[in-house]
Amino acid sequence: MPTLLIVHHTPSPNCQTMFEAVVSGATSPEIEGVRVVRKAALSATAADVLAADAYLLGTPANLGYISGALKHFFDQIYYPCLDETRGRPFGYYVHGGNDVTGAVRAIESITTGLGWRLAAEAVRVTGEPGKADVEACWELGAVVAAGLTD
Repeated sequence: MPTLLIVHHTPSPNCQTMFEAVVSGATSPEIEGVRVVRKAALSATAADVLAADAYLLGTPANLGYISGALKHFFDQIYYPCLDETRGRPFGYYVHGGNDVTGAVRAIESITTGLGWRLAAEAVRVTGEPGKADVEACWELGAVVAAGLTD
């Protein structure tokens, strides 16, 4: 059974809302045959990444960059997973108070280095997530999970 690994740093109610919507989409009853594993960024390991077939990443934008927790995740998995995970699909969501540009740039740079393939449009939210933002997060989770059933 294909596995979707959701790696997230969820320190705020806004990030929690987005995370829950992503998980809801990924675990939608219409999507069968995909195992969804959720890991906090500080506890996700290279073994988790190697065991998964696709990835969803979630982070706040902190001081113009990804969270320290997601950076730590990437630092731990980059070289152990570099050759083994090339071409695997991923998606991501980012929440910021007023800007997510630096965090988006960091995720895109690191995942390009890993050779991962963007499977769905990223969700970028500033301020409190609205209904359309929550729906976009749900869609992100559903699209990446459903892509594993093809």
